[in-house]
Amino acid sequence: MPRSKRYKALVEKIEKGKVYPVQEALAVLKESPVKFDAAVEVHMRLGIDPKKGEQMVRGTVVLPHGSGKTRKIAAFVSPEKEAEAKAAGADIIGTADVIEKIKSTGKIDFDIAVATPDMMKKLAPIAKNLGQAGVMPNPKTETVSPNVTKMITELKGGKVAYKNDDTANVHQIVGRISFPADHLAENVKTFVDVVKKAKPADSKGTYVRSITLTTTMGPGIAISV
Repeated sequence: MPRSKRYKALVEKIEKGKVYPVQEALAVLKESPVKFDAAVEVHMRLGIDPKKGEQMVRGTVVLPHGSGKTRKIAAFVSPEKEAEAKAAGADIIGTADVIEKIKSTGKIDFDIAVATPDMMKKLAPIAKNLGQAGVMPNPKTETVSPNVTKMITELKGGKVAYKNDDTANVHQIVGRISFPADHLAENVKTFVDVVKKAKPADSKGTYVRSITLTTTMGPGIAISV
């Protein structure tokens, strides 16, 4: 795919082989050639064996300044907790009617789902739909809990889930190019620190092999954090 002149001009500003401090890398990326508010992404190449379940790297992290992405949250809670979920900011209350609609149409119009433990069995008829959409509530991503307010407010406040892919890489949006540089830098450091602490006990050798900072449609810059 041919690159634009503006993309090539930005690439020329990146010193080949250099590992940049975060703030310096952000200064370069803020000269992004795109005209929209591009996402800023962190890509970490890890020294794990993704074929071994015990070496999977996954978890959640609350980005101090959010990811810049507004997510529509569905809360599958018991009737007595519906008011609490609405007050916390849930966009959809997963009533029996909502569950039946998903079951009959297969359509999901939300970005993430949370549930109280007692509701998990009621999600069984639509578990496949939620799973295929990547929104099935899961204790490992802290989206199943009796504390409805905590789950929803943290997600609205910038909490994100991460997981390594089949090539041992972890990818995460940490903000938008319009964010102040210090906010982006703090988000980057917070995310990287959490992934570093998540090193599996069975992982040997160099755990974090490289960290790259980039924007949507922009070039990658190697960084040190």
